[in-house]
Amino acid sequence: MMGLVHAATGPRLTSMHVFGALLVAALLFRHSLIGFVNSFPTLQTAATVFTGVFVQATPFLVLGVLISGAIAAFVSPRVLRAVLPRRESVAVGVAGPAGAALPGCECGAVPVARRLMEQGVPSAAALTFLLSAPAINPVVLVATAVAFPGEPAMVVARLAGSLATALVMGWVWSRFGRTEWITARLNHHDTDTGGSRWVVFAESARHDLLQAGSYLVLGAAAAAALHVLVPSWIYEHLAGQMLLAILVMALLAVVLALCSEADAFVAASISMLPLLPRLVFLVVGPAVDVKLIAMQAGSFGRAFTVRFAPLTFVVAVLCACVAGYLVLGGVR
Repeated sequence: MMGLVHAATGPRLTSMHVFGALLVAALLFRHSLIGFVNSFPTLQTAATVFTGVFVQATPFLVLGVLISGAIAAFVSPRVLRAVLPRRESVAVGVAGPAGAALPGCECGAVPVARRLMEQGVPSAAALTFLLSAPAINPVVLVATAVAFPGEPAMVVARLAGSLATALVMGWVWSRFGRTEWITARLNHHDTDTGGSRWVVFAESARHDLLQAGSYLVLGAAAAAALHVLVPSWIYEHLAGQMLLAILVMALLAVVLALCSEADAFVAASISMLPLLPRLVFLVVGPAVDVKLIAMQAGSFGRAFTVRFAPLTFVVAVLCACVAGYLVLGGVR
């Protein structure tokens, strides 16, 4: 009987096992894969673009995941609550720049914002922090600088556009938002538990790495597909139609749902378009995408999400365009 119980509760197949199996298979059959890819020039180009984006972005993704896991394990939201003023409009102004203190992707910012609300932080300040943290933290800005060498203005423009998006949405929510729109009743979770903080760190880092890594693979594959499947005349047309290019890149950011620590490398790979549409891609992505919409609906309720997400999209596009014109010197 004990053997049967032990067998029933034995190891189960996880996403880490699947990832490991795929990695081993790729290493074992790498020569066959390389030979197959090299026999098709188009496929070879796609593989080169995919590898370039993935290899460049991975170190920043891993660094962000490790820092995010450490914050989840060792830094309580009470620390953030303590530095925020009680007055809501002032708290929004502090919460925006404070987002730089939380390196990590937007996936991790949602539960942090939820915990801040549970601990009494004004909702407008928590939502400002939710939008600023994944977009203006040092890991994201350094990754942007590496992805766009020789274009330091892109880093400044991304910082300005993303911070403006967070602050505008925070102040709009403090003025027009209603607490009854946040319909989800949330459980109170904190890292101050009896469990080991190192276990929390390992689990948070593992979860974030697998989740963000999957979106990085998707983004690298999309960048490769855009290079080999989309005719060059389409990019030439978009480059000459700035408003259309901005709208296309904004919608692409929502659909691809990339991690903010890797999206700059995907944007940089679309070198056929001017800088301004690619800046819009970088500002919109961490603020609103399909995975964020789903997470916000689960954390705050549908009534909140159907109001907050569309408005965030519009504000992010406008702020990115204004930042682009001011920092990048017009349409580039």
